[in-house]
Amino acid sequence: MNLIRNYRNWRRYRDTVNELSRLTNRELNDLGITRGDIPFVARKV
Repeated sequence: MNLIRNYRNWRRYRDTVNELSRLTNRELNDLGITRGDIPFVARKV
């Protein structure tokens, strides 16, 4: 079960990073984050 949970968490992290990376700097700024914050924000999701 841990393996499945870890995989799902990793996929959620990667999906979040990919989604946020597609946004423009202006869109990210509207959300209150910078490109450098993306990995940190994705870990919190």
